[in-house]
Amino acid sequence: MAKIRFEIVTAEQVVYSDEVDVVIAPGIEGELAILPHHAPLMTMLQTGELRVRKEGEEASIFVSGGFLEVRRDKVIVLADIAERAEKIDIARAEEAKRRAEEGLKLRPAEVDKARAEAALLRSLVRLKVAERKRKRRPGGMP
Repeated sequence: MAKIRFEIVTAEQVVYSDEVDVVIAPGIEGELAILPHHAPLMTMLQTGELRVRKEGEEASIFVSGGFLEVRRDKVIVLADIAERAEKIDIARAEEAKRRAEEGLKLRPAEVDKARAEAALLRSLVRLKVAERKRKRRPGGMP
């Protein structure tokens, strides 16, 4: 089966780099799947779960912000934030969720509502990605 080179990079590190079967990403207009020989494109990403499939195994990666570019020979994601499911600090995500929910309960003059809503969304998606990893059978993709 044909493979496609995939890399996800943040300003700090390369989060994932490998030959894969499919990349499923949270584009701004909805989820999109990229298979080998996909037409070139560039799109912005929204906060969500990016999934990578390789030889029947699936890896989940939390992404927030950034761009996805499909080239003839590879797919590159330049993300503002990206964390592999197994690296998500669940306690930290729970605390961020609690702080965001608390911020949304305050009077509007005391909190930036859009910032609090974005923080809440990021924490909820992080928790979802981490939970998916826990439910998946042991020995998942590296």
